[in-house]
Amino acid sequence: MSRSDLRALFRSNDREVKAVDYFADRRDEWDSVAQSLSHLVDAVRADGFDVQDLEAPRRNVLTFYGVGGIGKSTLSRCVAKHLSGGLPVEGHWPSLDEGIGPVVPVRVDLSRDSGVDFESLVLAVRLAAAEIGQPMPTFDLALQRYWEHNHPGEPLDEYVRRRTRLSSLPGARNLSGQMQSALADVAQAVALPGTMGQVVGQGLRTVVRALRERHHRIRALAECSRFADLLEAVPDQDALSYYPHLLAWDLASLPAKHRATLVVLLDTFEDVGDRVHRDLERLVQRVVWLMPNVLFVITGRNRLQWDDPQLEGQLDWAGPECWPQLVGGATREPRQHTVGYLSAGDCETYLSQRLTRDGRPMMDDATRHLVTANSHGLPLYLDLAAMRFLDLYRRSGNAPSVHDFNFDFPALIARTFRDLSPEVRRVVRSVSLLETFSVPLASAAAGFDHDAPAQNLVDRPFVDHDPGAPWPYRLHSLVRDAVREADSTSDDRWTSADWRRAAQRAFDALGHEDKSYRARLVSALRQGLALSHQFDLPLGWLEDAAFQYVDDFVWEPIEPPAGALDGATPTPAQALATTLSAIAQRQRRHRSSTAQQLRDVLRASVLPPSMEELPRYFLAECDRDLGNFQESLDGMQRVADLGGRLAATARRGLIHLARRIGDFPQAREAALHLGAEGRQDRVLGDLWWPQGSMALACSAYAAGRDQALAAGQVGEAALSQACLAFAAAFQDRPRAAEQIARAEELLAGVSIRWAETQTCIAGLVRDAGIARDLPERTEAVAVEAVEAGLTSSVAYVRFAACLHALVAGAPGALAQARERLLEDCVNGVEFGYLAELTYLMADEEPPAGFPRAEWLDTTAQVRARWVGLVEDRRRESAAARQGA
Repeated sequence: MSRSDLRALFRSNDREVKAVDYFADRRDEWDSVAQSLSHLVDAVRADGFDVQDLEAPRRNVLTFYGVGGIGKSTLSRCVAKHLSGGLPVEGHWPSLDEGIGPVVPVRVDLSRDSGVDFESLVLAVRLAAAEIGQPMPTFDLALQRYWEHNHPGEPLDEYVRRRTRLSSLPGARNLSGQMQSALADVAQAVALPGTMGQVVGQGLRTVVRALRERHHRIRALAECSRFADLLEAVPDQDALSYYPHLLAWDLASLPAKHRATLVVLLDTFEDVGDRVHRDLERLVQRVVWLMPNVLFVITGRNRLQWDDPQLEGQLDWAGPECWPQLVGGATREPRQHTVGYLSAGDCETYLSQRLTRDGRPMMDDATRHLVTANSHGLPLYLDLAAMRFLDLYRRSGNAPSVHDFNFDFPALIARTFRDLSPEVRRVVRSVSLLETFSVPLASAAAGFDHDAPAQNLVDRPFVDHDPGAPWPYRLHSLVRDAVREADSTSDDRWTSADWRRAAQRAFDALGHEDKSYRARLVSALRQGLALSHQFDLPLGWLEDAAFQYVDDFVWEPIEPPAGALDGATPTPAQALATTLSAIAQRQRRHRSSTAQQLRDVLRASVLPPSMEELPRYFLAECDRDLGNFQESLDGMQRVADLGGRLAATARRGLIHLARRIGDFPQAREAALHLGAEGRQDRVLGDLWWPQGSMALACSAYAAGRDQALAAGQVGEAALSQACLAFAAAFQDRPRAAEQIARAEELLAGVSIRWAETQTCIAGLVRDAGIARDLPERTEAVAVEAVEAGLTSSVAYVRFAACLHALVAGAPGALAQARERLLEDCVNGVEFGYLAELTYLMADEEPPAGFPRAEWLDTTAQVRARWVGLVEDRRRESAAARQGA
């Protein structure tokens, strides 16, 4: 029984009154599901089907889309329930054709406030597969490696147990045993001790070698042609998005008697496609493409656009050739369907079954006909009408008259609104200004010092409840829209001044909420910016929240309010939201796009003076990355002179600029005055490694990392760790491998593009002079750095290429790599010290007129250190060749 039905149960003393959670037929939609399953199963069983074929068009997506309140989520829940055998056949849908065989469904709510991330989605699909009762060896080996890398010391089964949405899935109790069984079999096949840690740890190279050599005892797994490559890939979120290919292989490899068809139901898909640059949608689509033997049933407000070729680049596979059955006009299932309003017959059935007394419908025929006509098939209208009927019945003891229901939807909302007590009406008005709320937040927004009215409200059927959201309640979107319209005709309607006072109360209440929890901070920013924009409120606490948001390199999207910087004068809230959005998006796109947005914000000149440093500093940072040295220098100096919250950060930026042109003494003098606030240790590490003093650099970076971790600054810790991995890679290859792994671990929870690229460069430096494929890897990393607009990263990549050629004793390759490095020395000066180092470490003199750096020690000392590093690497390379 749902929460609204429990409320109905306690509304009357008449025990013969029954309120049941009845789902209207939707027979056509179920028929589409059944036909889609039938067609998919036939295709998978057909000769020539190959789950490893990555080029064949995909026909495994069924989509239902339509406006809010139409019943898409209810449809998704009922399909999942019926597929699992939990929905009675009688009065509902027929069973599937026996020829389809066993079906295992799993439903995932992708709404923004559900707390589901991509990792949870992949785990949910694996937990569904666990219901089949058979090991999934290739997927489980890759997943275990990913898990130990990204969740060290946290057992997977314990993680699942602590998360309600995952632990409630039936397969949760089977997963651990299946994984241990699969990994033990792999360990036995390659003669390793049968422990999970041994297989995914030191024994991983043995497993990969056995796969590549197609060892007879592991040949079945080796037939998955991309298995070894996925095991060797860095186990980050990007790799995780390819692991479903292994799960599809495992499912296809099961003996016929154990096979089952997975059905993955993805609800509220509009919250995936609307996120910045479709980052999450790209990963989800990758899962769908890599699992052609699984049916995906997607429900949301918007039509799926994967058949649009213009999305190529934003998505991995786009266009009608990839998704022929998502194209408009397609007739064969699975395809895209608009979820229509309920038919008149479905409405009548719903109203007859929703409320009964002595087994008979409580509503008479005339009332049902009128409610059906006024509802236009909207399920929410029917539910509100049923609850209103029950309220009127409770008050009088008699069935209400048909005239009590002659309302359209806004009028029904108005009538429902008037039926509430004055205090509850005040709460409804107040929370209609918020996307999500809690009972205390609702009370504060309404101006009450007691929670009873808010508690009364959250028991109403038009309030959705999601315990995993930062604030767990939300008014149904249609009700939110209708409250303001209904309020225009009510006796106690609010004036515009009343609404503004309520907005101020809601805004202030958000400001007093605890925002140390990151999801709470982001939700508060989104809602506070919207209120500030709509009611022209001073930014107030948003200023502190904005600086808190940018403080630690963790970038969740902040969408600007509509119309931001569209030609008209923006509000301060629009300008601030655009600033935060641009700062976040620079991790996902070229720095020039971010720079232009920030210039537009500064040009609008609507932010208060205390906030101007925010767009100005990050514009200077973008200019630095783009090679606009003078513009970056001017911007950083201006922010530093302001003496505001980012002054220490700007002073650090000035030091970076001095280092880029090789003025190391000046940079060191300034760095010694930065302190912890200015990330002094990381800056000193940046100065030590070019001198060839790798031990000092590593020590400084480690100190910066540890200090950041102690302060709870995960982003700064990840950035320092990436730099530590880079410095360690020059001198100590085994230690470098450990530091690179730790950097990847810390970066898994944040989004810092420069640090991610720096970690990749650390891998290049570690393997310089040893790995034969280093030139190809170098070029791939350089391309990514150029696409992101990261000039420093490009220069470091070229420097790694020079080191490789020098150690390998390839003068031609060294000359070519050095030439490319000189091309990337911006304005002929920036990163010139790297080009000079390529001569010093070769124990050569740079050409006459070559730009020279001012080193912290003498040039001879710097030369000696770098020559020693190269000689050590040459000896290591020779030893590696002999060992091979």
